[in-house]
Amino acid sequence: MHNSNKAEPAPANTPSPASAAASSQAPQELRGAEILVKALQAEGVKHIWGYPGGAALHIYDALYKQSSIQHVLVRHEQAAVHAADGYARATGDVGVALVTSGPGVTNAITGIATAYMDSIPLVIISGQVGTAYIGQDAFQECDAVGITRPVVKHNFLVKDVRKMADTVKKAFHIARSGRPGPVLVDIPKDVSFAKTAFEGYPDSIAMRSYNPVQKGHAGQIRKAMQLLLTARRPYIYTGGGVVQGNASAQLRALVDLLDFPVTSTLMGLGAFAGADRRFLGMPGMHGTYEANMTMQNCDVLLAVGARFDDRVIGNPRHFAQVADRKIIHIDIDPSSISKRVRVDVPIVGDVKDVLADLTGMIRESAARPDGKALAAWWDQIEQWRARRCLDYDRDNKDVVKPQRVIETLWNLTHEADAYITSDVGQHQMWAAQYYKFDQPRRWINSGGLGTMGVGIPFAMGIKLARPQSEVFCVTGEGSVQMCIQELSTCLQYNTPIKIVSLNNRYLGMVRQWQEIEYAGRYSQSYMDALPNFVKLAEAYGHVGILIERPQDIEPALREARKLKDRTVFMDFRTDPTENVFPMVQAGKGITEMLLGVEDL
Repeated sequence: MHNSNKAEPAPANTPSPASAAASSQAPQELRGAEILVKALQAEGVKHIWGYPGGAALHIYDALYKQSSIQHVLVRHEQAAVHAADGYARATGDVGVALVTSGPGVTNAITGIATAYMDSIPLVIISGQVGTAYIGQDAFQECDAVGITRPVVKHNFLVKDVRKMADTVKKAFHIARSGRPGPVLVDIPKDVSFAKTAFEGYPDSIAMRSYNPVQKGHAGQIRKAMQLLLTARRPYIYTGGGVVQGNASAQLRALVDLLDFPVTSTLMGLGAFAGADRRFLGMPGMHGTYEANMTMQNCDVLLAVGARFDDRVIGNPRHFAQVADRKIIHIDIDPSSISKRVRVDVPIVGDVKDVLADLTGMIRESAARPDGKALAAWWDQIEQWRARRCLDYDRDNKDVVKPQRVIETLWNLTHEADAYITSDVGQHQMWAAQYYKFDQPRRWINSGGLGTMGVGIPFAMGIKLARPQSEVFCVTGEGSVQMCIQELSTCLQYNTPIKIVSLNNRYLGMVRQWQEIEYAGRYSQSYMDALPNFVKLAEAYGHVGILIERPQDIEPALREARKLKDRTVFMDFRTDPTENVFPMVQAGKGITEMLLGVEDL
């Protein structure tokens, strides 16, 4: 008898619905390189800068088979990491670079160390020789984990393809959380080729040994509030941590509430508006007179995401001479607190959260700073500011003054959507002094390591991320030649940047030190065989402009800006005798400044 409620048996060769569902959910068998690419896609990676080689070819093959990630072929591995670094600094996202084993990794070291010193989130993927060859002095083998250990936040050697996805997840988490930094993932060639079941990229990762503190201690924040509200000569000293921690809005809210003076280190410029009257300029070796005098004479110093490094406070013993000064230090990294200078109120936590909590506490408090004392403090600061320490010969009609080039660039672009990168040297300091950065992540330079050659790769990385923005690279004829081959990359990937080269025919900062410290013995600081940069730019397919007269500075910059779709190399022939002032000599205190040639 037929039972209508009983299902007919399925044909023998037809899978049941249950088994069909199970088979559709069965893990894919993927190669390690394919899992790596899926992991990068899951992390939202859109661009990778790299250079292929034998140990990385399985990874390059996997990249070839997908379309969501654009690979940018640089001309040198150092530039790959710098470009990823510039991208990360401008966007706040994790930058990604890909290199091969041996010289590929060693060429990348300078870029990795640059990012490490400035706390920039990067993931560097390196190919490695097969696991059976590790330690055998194989072709293009080097100990990538050992070599990079001092200049990374963490590194991994992936020996098992089954751990690929988890390792990449950990790498990105470590790179972007806490105090950001570069993380290396070293992948042997056989691991990138091996197959395993891929069950999907993990949504989260638990790392028992790595749990950076986010929230600051409420009791410590309250102590900070009490010190700030009773201060008679307060000062807010900010560093790169405010930029990397995306805390600019919170900083500005605190300053608006208290009306305290502010200074920003080289790495912190733009976190507070450079044109605001409460901003005293950059402190330290080439800081302003008013910024340094205020730093030394304040009675309460609030340090936010800054590390009291040697270029900022000068001689620590001189800095410590102010016995009654109280220091509050907010930083995500506990190892940075009291490292060089003893502080009174340490607060470990995310600067954005701590500043928000501090501002909230002050708003809730009935107390306010002593208005009379603050007015007197501002009067003193204005007397220091009246020294006009950044004045120079603006009326010179005979020679291009580098300061004027930067001031003109600022006048033309400060209301535009513009990014400024720099190389390292005198031009870097002039850019920091004379371009009044109003927004964070617009000033992209190497602070901690001081790496020449970063300017063009930084600009390339930014232009790829922000194609509609104007990107200017301020450089010198020395720095620019260290990665000038990347002009080829700019052409291939259509990243039209504008290069402002302050060409004084010297390694300018070296020459300045030799003039002041070595009685004018200019040992190996003169550039005696420079290329024709205009023709060199044209040889790479770009536009070159030579500027030798002060009256041509503005027309040249305007012309370059009009050429929106072209990379333009502007060779400004500047005064070779010009020095960066103010200047604090090595071993001196920050108030022992040279303000000009009259002090030499």
